[in-house]
Amino acid sequence: MNTIGLDSIDRREFVRTATRALVGAGALNAVAHGLAQDGGERPGRAPGVSVLNPRHRVPVGIIIDDSTCLVNLNRFAVPQFAAVWGAENEYYQKLAWRDWPVEIPDAFVRKFGEWAAENGVKGKYSVVPYPACVGRLDRFLPGWTERELQSSLELVRTVIAPHWDIHPEMVSHTRVIDTKTGQPYPECSLKFMENWDWTTGRSADEMADYLAYALRILKNVGLNCEGVTTPGGFGTGARPQLARGTLEAVRSVFGAEIPHYFRDAFERGSQSVAPRVECAAGLSGPDPQCVVSIVACTGDWTGGWDNTPPGGADKFITPDLQSGRLVEVIQRGEPALLLAHWTGVYWNGLELGFKIFQEVVRRLHARFDNLVWMKLAEIARYWAAKELTTIERDGNAVRLQAPFGCPAFTVRMEGARGASRPPRLQAGNRLQELEEVAGARELVAGTWCPEANAVLACFDLPKGASHLSLS
Repeated sequence: MNTIGLDSIDRREFVRTATRALVGAGALNAVAHGLAQDGGERPGRAPGVSVLNPRHRVPVGIIIDDSTCLVNLNRFAVPQFAAVWGAENEYYQKLAWRDWPVEIPDAFVRKFGEWAAENGVKGKYSVVPYPACVGRLDRFLPGWTERELQSSLELVRTVIAPHWDIHPEMVSHTRVIDTKTGQPYPECSLKFMENWDWTTGRSADEMADYLAYALRILKNVGLNCEGVTTPGGFGTGARPQLARGTLEAVRSVFGAEIPHYFRDAFERGSQSVAPRVECAAGLSGPDPQCVVSIVACTGDWTGGWDNTPPGGADKFITPDLQSGRLVEVIQRGEPALLLAHWTGVYWNGLELGFKIFQEVVRRLHARFDNLVWMKLAEIARYWAAKELTTIERDGNAVRLQAPFGCPAFTVRMEGARGASRPPRLQAGNRLQELEEVAGARELVAGTWCPEANAVLACFDLPKGASHLSLS
């Protein structure tokens, strides 16, 4: 994934390198391409009915990049990056990568995962399948025993996966792998690095083949994936192909109903950070399809991929709880997804990024009472249902035709305040009467509340036809 501000991009903190101008130009191109992605089909939508956020709350989550089992990915990635950029690139020459530990221990993974579970924190956690070409997770990792590898995988399956989406971040996050041989291509250049030029000009089929290769490795080790994360500039010159390739690869390997991918982050400005539902097709048929592009709203202010001094908690949310990027995004009602890299979260054992996360979460919970922590797949499903469900209205009745089911689907029906009975949801032979709650903050699936000249209703949206009636 490559981080995009409205006027900057990094590989995760390219901002002080001699290559910033090159990468920054790619960022502006990526923004333009991102706004022009193929959305596909869109259904009709009756006036007077709007789909709100789930439970009328604001989704939040943490996106962790560059994580994997045991290997401190960027300790091994830096010399590979330096090799393709050449000795003249001062940035990589200055990094003290030889002093970084080769391992991010499972004890830290457990500590982080248990803290997240205790605080209700969710998001996405990458598991790079062939980290920096050190070794494949479904075969062996040189430098670690088979028992250590299997224990690490089991930790991800049992402690991380219940609360986090698992993504491959391509195959190696460094050298491009020949999917026919399983080996890195011999040419050492930007053209054969996942982070830079390889995807330019690639077809959707080529992208799908590469993504599927990464996904199969994680499937081999018992990790389920509904999405992928892109490293660096992967997909910059092939955004439509990336979207289509993700749709095809995730569906073919895991059979996921709504694939998603994480590639972009807008860390400032008014650009929307709402998910983008793309390639929607077949909505009225037996095999509806779409893919969702998930967007982060912050830069990596936790220490970065390269153990740089962190920007700190105040950039996310200030000590007085009144400002910061997260406050800005939450107040406008869009999903607030924080970005970080596992190397900086651990920060050579000092855990600087982790400490920042802990403080940010504490401040968020102190400031807001309308947040809901969600995995990326949960957000993707909600936005697919939000944008692709046909809604027709007849007085105080609403007919819904949903290509995808969705938990806690929340709607506002304008002009329905004088309804004679509580809302009732009917799907087939099943009839559910919603229970009234005191206000919007109390909404959960199966409830409703009045609001001015409107009714808010929250329910588990069934796939297919359903009917919401207030009379």
